[in-house]
Amino acid sequence: MKNLSYKSKFVRKEDVKKEWVVVDATNQVVGRLASKVAYILRGKHKPNFTPHVDNGDNVIIINAEKIRFTGKKFAEKEYIRYTGYPGGQRIATPKEWMQKNPAKILAHAIHGMLPKGRLGRKLNTNFRIFVGSQHNLQAQNPKFIDINSIK
Repeated sequence: MKNLSYKSKFVRKEDVKKEWVVVDATNQVVGRLASKVAYILRGKHKPNFTPHVDNGDNVIIINAEKIRFTGKKFAEKEYIRYTGYPGGQRIATPKEWMQKNPAKILAHAIHGMLPKGRLGRKLNTNFRIFVGSQHNLQAQNPKFIDINSIK
């Protein structure tokens, strides 16, 4: 009887083919959009997904100011940070972040959904967020994808 061999094919860093994709954030829920972008950044949508290699695509997110929250999260959710000094705990709401820098909300959500460690820090550099519909990365020839089509 012949022995069948089912070996996992791992992609090496040198063999990765990365693309640039554009995602429109208009009227998208923050958490759902962030999880789908993190999915693309990891490369889980590709048949040759390798957990320890950065083989995901680079993502350009436009219209970051048009994202939305469900329920009362826009006014009641809290982002807590600590300055490092005594009494230095700072609390902000998405409403405050939206007025200052709307891209920061999406960056914070995507960062939380990526792995922690060296790979996560590398993946964190593979996305760009733009307020408005214009971006300065036309030289990369990005393709537009419908984020709702990703499961």
